[in-house]
Amino acid sequence: MIHIAMRRASIRDLRTQFPTIRRIVEQEGEVVITERGRPVIVLKAYSEQRPSRPRAVDYWARLRSRMPRPISAQAREELDEADRGER
Repeated sequence: MIHIAMRRASIRDLRTQFPTIRRIVEQEGEVVITERGRPVIVLKAYSEQRPSRPRAVDYWARLRSRMPRPISAQAREELDEADRGER
């Protein structure tokens, strides 16, 4: 016996009245299939999921994040002086 208010059907109902149960699934979205009065399966309508597009990679930002940071003029002069002093 199909319980339309509860959207439940037994395995026997599924075998004998599949077109009716299919219509209920299409209208309601899901039907709970019972075996000996206990719910065992949820029958849902199939909906195809589109694969999500991978996020675009911002190569310029990625390159800039890996580039060394410029040093200040004072730090550059100190490095030049340190290098010249060793010669």
